[in-house]
Amino acid sequence: MDSIFLNTLLGKECQRPPIWLMRQAGRILPSYQRLREKYSFSELMSTPELAAKVTLLPVRDLGVDAAILFSDILTIPMAMGMEMEWTERGPRFPHPLTSYKHPLKHLNVQPEKLDFVYKAIDEVVKQSEVPLIGFCGAPLTTLCYMLQGISTKLAFPEAKKFFFERRDEAKHLIDEVTDLSIDYAAKQIEHGIDAFQLFESHAGLLPTEMYVEMFLPAVCRITEAVRSKGIPLIFFPKGLGSGLRHITPDVCDFVSIDWQTSLTEAREMVHPEVGLQGNIDPHLLFAPQKEIARILEAYKQFFRKNPRWIVNLGHGVLADSPLENVQFLIDWIKNTKWK
Repeated sequence: MDSIFLNTLLGKECQRPPIWLMRQAGRILPSYQRLREKYSFSELMSTPELAAKVTLLPVRDLGVDAAILFSDILTIPMAMGMEMEWTERGPRFPHPLTSYKHPLKHLNVQPEKLDFVYKAIDEVVKQSEVPLIGFCGAPLTTLCYMLQGISTKLAFPEAKKFFFERRDEAKHLIDEVTDLSIDYAAKQIEHGIDAFQLFESHAGLLPTEMYVEMFLPAVCRITEAVRSKGIPLIFFPKGLGSGLRHITPDVCDFVSIDWQTSLTEAREMVHPEVGLQGNIDPHLLFAPQKEIARILEAYKQFFRKNPRWIVNLGHGVLADSPLENVQFLIDWIKNTKWK
């Protein structure tokens, strides 16, 4: 597949940067909203034909350079035997691991519960127009939800306390989550994904040195497993800040930068062999289009010096982002003369 996204990931110089957006599959698209009138989020995600359809909506409606599988990072806890409820306010675990004296004893790994994801990948590959990105949550982020139980307390106080109080148990949990994540990634690759993104949405939860000691080795294990299959890996450690200095080629091929850190600063901290993705603030999409264009102009100079860059937001597309501004961003990237 001749793709500007894959070529950039593989280090080939292109005439413009590729663009895709986290949370592009849904939310802002009228075509997705029409589906949501008929189906719940859980039904869309767990029905392979519907998941494939949603995965490809932003490719066909917006013209992005890559698709990302329509799924959720909490498929891993589900496959580890945790009961999960999908509510209108997000996923909820009625029995979080911190409610048990011995959390490990309450896990029951059932990899077959992830089969619906692989069937969705099969459906996308049949219709594929652009590269498909597979993904999973990185171990810290996945465990935050498993330990805390609900996704609305984004400070995860009980989970954070657990990491400090019960470090040995935490390490065993990290190993369990990592082992299943590696199997999950390998099977996604077998079914035809072209790239893989590891979402560490809460990298800033812990002190940097603690994160590097406890969680970065697990990230590297997943990276090694994915790369051994010939698939490039993007790592998104949101909130890592100055910890970006620890991002080397052992960690990932590309690192996605949040909006709190400028690309210039990130380029100085991250190992030179690692490419960058991001870091447009999702709120920029609420600005007038003249302002969006003005901000984007500043990225041109960066790209000319750093062609290993993929355009993306510093986090996911916000649900109420104006569709016309999202389209404007994508068209501007694709139609501007970058060199």
